[in-house]
Amino acid sequence: MKKLVVLSGAGMSAESGIKTFRDHDGLWENHDVTQVASPEGWAADPHLVLEFYNQRRKQLYETRPNEGHVGLAELENFFDVHVITQNIDDLHEQAGSSKVLHLHGELKKVRSTVDESLVYELEGWQLNWGDKCEKGSQLRPHIVWFGEAVPAIEPAIELTQQADIFVVVGTSLNVYPAAGLLNYVSRGVPIYLIDPAQPMFTPSSNITFIQEKATTGVKKLINMLKPQQ
Repeated sequence: MKKLVVLSGAGMSAESGIKTFRDHDGLWENHDVTQVASPEGWAADPHLVLEFYNQRRKQLYETRPNEGHVGLAELENFFDVHVITQNIDDLHEQAGSSKVLHLHGELKKVRSTVDESLVYELEGWQLNWGDKCEKGSQLRPHIVWFGEAVPAIEPAIELTQQADIFVVVGTSLNVYPAAGLLNYVSRGVPIYLIDPAQPMFTPSSNITFIQEKATTGVKKLINMLKPQQ
């Protein structure tokens, strides 16, 4: 069974109603991203950061996967599908994808502020000041903030190198280090780019550009891949 590796970005979840701060004015739900998505923001006002992610979490519990998520999950009937996502939601998992690697963390998880290996599933959508890990330290969102290392990038590179087919959906390929994964696709491996915006580079012969949003683009992708089953 061929290994199909998908890199998904904010455009993947946008059609489910999850907003992305990179869309227009650089604000995320009316907050400058450095206030709510950086170690400096956490140090300056942890209560604001906790409330911000509580609201994002609450929104996620009211959100459902879209047809793009479902289509990628259905591809597991024909391919060994691995999803590498820049998104912090669990919509891929909700849709049925069984192998999902989160580059930037997971909204429904929290972790210790003194030992990042202590990661917990959060019950419900609220994380409050005073909620502590087993070592007695305040819990924080399990999110990779700006300026922090991306621990999952190495396994993501390994998956990309193993891909027989590589798909990029819903990302402009402007956010590093995720954007650099394209450089690790083996020579000759077919690449499919799904995004409504024109790519900022000239696609080579092994790149098929599908200028569609995620839901309709994944449908076209499935039709293209069916002969390869």
